[in-house]
Amino acid sequence: MTKYIIKDLMSMLRFLPYGLIVGILATVILCAINDRRVKKQKKPFAVAAIVSYIMYTAIMLIITFWSRENGSSNGIDLELFSTWGINDRNNAYAIENILLFMPYGFLTAWVFPSMRNLFTCILLGLVSSLGIEYLQMITERGYFQIDDIITNTIGTVLGYVLFRCIWGIGKLFCKIVGKKKN
Repeated sequence: MTKYIIKDLMSMLRFLPYGLIVGILATVILCAINDRRVKKQKKPFAVAAIVSYIMYTAIMLIITFWSRENGSSNGIDLELFSTWGINDRNNAYAIENILLFMPYGFLTAWVFPSMRNLFTCILLGLVSSLGIEYLQMITERGYFQIDDIITNTIGTVLGYVLFRCIWGIGKLFCKIVGKKKN
């Protein structure tokens, strides 16, 4: 199973240049906006967080939609855990779905303070995954699978938990060194 995961992750690296291009454009635009905000004595946006989120979103959309041929697959699978345990390839897909959505949970909590709530995170992962599965179904670029919704939501939650751990360590560090952190 590990060999499938590594092979699939390596094949996704081909989409990185597209994410970098989107990131560069987003950086230029956000820096220009921040210059105006500073001149108006407004708080600047967190460019690194927002650009990371935009890059990730672009790469995720490429992976889930544009890397697939229109009409290449269709169908609905509403049987719970129907893909897990069949073979190493299907198990790898489930783990890859979790890995794909971990940055979503992390970056969403980093960029949007209002999303730093576990219930909101779970709901966001569920709704986002449901939307992707629905769009894949109507565009015939993927199967609508309940297992994908579950694994994507788990990935979102794990990313959120990772964010919370790192955020907590950062706050603790700032407290120890005597600096105030938001």
